[in-house]
Amino acid sequence: MRKFKIPNMGALLAFEAAARHESFTHAAKELFLTESAISRQIATLESNLGVRLFVRAKQRVVLTRAGRIYGTQVRRSLEHLDRDTLSIIAHGSGGGYLELAVLPTFASQWLIPRIGRFYAETPDVRVNMGVRTDAFSFADSHFEAAIHYGKPTWPGTSADYLFGEDVVPVCKASLLARPIERAHELLAYPLLHSTTRPDGWRQWFASLGVEDASTMHGVRYELHTMAISAAAAGLGVALVPKFFVDGQLRHFGLVVPFEAKFSADSAYYLVYPTELSHGRPFERFRDWLLAEAGAYRAAEAAAQTEV
Repeated sequence: MRKFKIPNMGALLAFEAAARHESFTHAAKELFLTESAISRQIATLESNLGVRLFVRAKQRVVLTRAGRIYGTQVRRSLEHLDRDTLSIIAHGSGGGYLELAVLPTFASQWLIPRIGRFYAETPDVRVNMGVRTDAFSFADSHFEAAIHYGKPTWPGTSADYLFGEDVVPVCKASLLARPIERAHELLAYPLLHSTTRPDGWRQWFASLGVEDASTMHGVRYELHTMAISAAAAGLGVALVPKFFVDGQLRHFGLVVPFEAKFSADSAYYLVYPTELSHGRPFERFRDWLLAEAGAYRAAEAAAQTEV
């Protein structure tokens, strides 16, 4: 049994809008209310909480420290309520939504081009995607599953292997003074690094027998798409997952300056909380994703055999 009364939804909506705009006038326009109605809702809210949320100065209002903190918390709660409401509406149709955390370049270059097939097979399920590049607590987020690159060591989760990653160097053809005949010749050019693969270049060179401290030198980019764009702009040589640029080198204006197969020791996984129950949208997406990843692995193996 609650020992306190939760503020009514009208007051919370009025406060969230006023806090976001830091203006009663703009909040009133957004919610189709009068400014005095917004003022009354917030005055009641402050009285019930026993906390001052705004400081009123002449014709404007300014959030107090408590108001700023509460505004962020209320906004997050309302966003969760929106997602939960949409989800339960979807369940009424026998389908639903899956909240999936993705790696941005993986999603844009591999998952999204294929997911139309999933929607064709499962028209009553849709996948909402949000970006997460590092491990996070599922308990503290709205995500139900995530695409993870690395090792299957995410605490509290189960992990399904999708596929490994072959990487290739790419650059603009005009960057090269002459054809590259040995791997160490690439050290004469700027190396472009990915912050999510900080040791990538060192490992690639080491696999070819090149041990040099300069393999760690160079500009770093958070996303592979940034590194690819930098390479296309002639800023250096990027080391990127092969499937990101397969069939698109001409589109990006890039070439592979030195052919050398190298498979990273990490891989892509679908991870999800072990202890939580999983609904129909997740189960159907998981089945489809594992089948799709298996077909991709088989196609890649066949291509390697032909080579």
